Amino acid sequence: QVQLVESGGGLVQAGGSLRLSCAASGRPVSSYAMGWFRQAPGKEREFVAAISWSGSYTYYADSVKGRFTISRDNAKNTVYLQMNSLKPEDTAVYYCAAGRLAGSESNNYTYWGQGTQVTVSS
Repeated sequence: QVQLVESGGGLVQAGGSLRLSCAASGRPVSSYAMGWFRQAPGKEREFVAAISWSGSYTYYADSVKGRFTISRDNAKNTVYLQMNSLKPEDTAVYYCAAGRLAGSESNNYTYWGQGTQVTVSS
């Protein structure tokens, strides 16, 4: 079992930045691909970014490419999502997830955190 806890969310003005963290416990995340997803009110959960277990490969949704950066520190059992140039449409609950295969499909991921709220004001 892997437990995931997200942190770093909050309220920020458009154009600002936030860095989300996802701390894992239970088992080392070095064996897992990690992903970030988000869900806005009234919308389905959508893929944001993913990173392979080694960190060698990263994947991004077109809507965040060039603004968000996913990274991982396996020694700290933590994954990060650096979010720059935030827009009001980035407002959502952000979830991290761990699974065997990095990618945009939520079915790839077995373990999920509880989420952290990100609100971007215009």
